[in-house]
Amino acid sequence: MEYLSRLSLIIFAVLFMGTFAHASPDAFHKGDAIHEFGDIADVRSDQPFSKRTKFKVVFDVAKQAEFGKINRNIVSMPRFINMHRAQGVQKKNIKLALVLHGGAAKDVTKSVYYEGLQKDVESPQENVAKENANAALVQALLDNGVQIYVCGQTAAYYDIKNEHLLPAVKMSLSAMTAHALLQQKGYTLNPFKQNTRYNRLSQRRGLRSA
Repeated sequence: MEYLSRLSLIIFAVLFMGTFAHASPDAFHKGDAIHEFGDIADVRSDQPFSKRTKFKVVFDVAKQAEFGKINRNIVSMPRFINMHRAQGVQKKNIKLALVLHGGAAKDVTKSVYYEGLQKDVESPQENVAKENANAALVQALLDNGVQIYVCGQTAAYYDIKNEHLLPAVKMSLSAMTAHALLQQKGYTLNPFKQNTRYNRLSQRRGLRSA
């Protein structure tokens, strides 16, 4: 009997934890500032901050998304905006910047360059190149005052010209230069590593967040 009782408790615990794990994505909802991207969850935070708090943060992204898919690491930025706007922080007090290098630089290019890349990697059976799904995301960020810089050294390596970049995306001498200049202006570096467990969980469950 004691064995059966323990077994019942174990089964109950496993079922409860499984239900909790599968229910967690339901806690996320659309943000009001950028509705299309960056779902957020309501949190009872123990680290309060004033609605007059000023944020100056730079995000660094190096990993390219699959062709035709949104770069989930960039989606962290609309989430940042949505989270803090929901807490009453004014738009003018949220200043963000994005520095792209490595393969991620390709995710902010116009179709003439982006679709041309795919001719070198797609199978001969693929007749239609995939559009850059990040274009709308980039525009949403720009509309909210985000500065976007591409590493010039990366651009030279991938033969990305200034005219290949999406409108209002800027070319920097290098990612190191961009970060140095932004830090001099008071920007702090977002410390999250890319491809975290949360990122992978978000992709599996279809969340528009990273």
